[in-house]
Amino acid sequence: MYSKTLVAGWSDMDFNAHMGAPAYLAKCFDVRMMYFAEHGYPMGAFVKLRLGPVGMKDELEYFREIGLLDEITVTLSVTGMSADGSRWRIRQELLRADGKPCARVTSTGGWMDLAARKLTAPPADLLAVFKKYMAVDGYDELPSSLKA
Repeated sequence: MYSKTLVAGWSDMDFNAHMGAPAYLAKCFDVRMMYFAEHGYPMGAFVKLRLGPVGMKDELEYFREIGLLDEITVTLSVTGMSADGSRWRIRQELLRADGKPCARVTSTGGWMDLAARKLTAPPADLLAVFKKYMAVDGYDELPSSLKA
């Protein structure tokens, strides 16, 4: 499972002095882009391809609070994908330094052709990068986002 350790910063906090909902999603989005960059797809590669990941649904489940300057580990695993790779679902866990879960984000999305502004299948090498962290349990094949 891919993971990165981050810190909950000042701008991540809400009025109740714990990490706010938008910050959980932002940390997960950052880790996704770190994953792609470390596997040969930095932002410049997406720009050249005129392709980008696009979210369609995010589900956030809370288990424990995250406070200012708490160290958190954010994981990433692919829990579903269409055969052509045009649609995907990923699960990301946010864990405290002691390994206890704080939250889980489950996101469904696809790949957008930024010129045509419609969903498309990714190139084969990007699909292979995305498949690298497929979940061992709870993996489902999803329907394609492409119209026949």
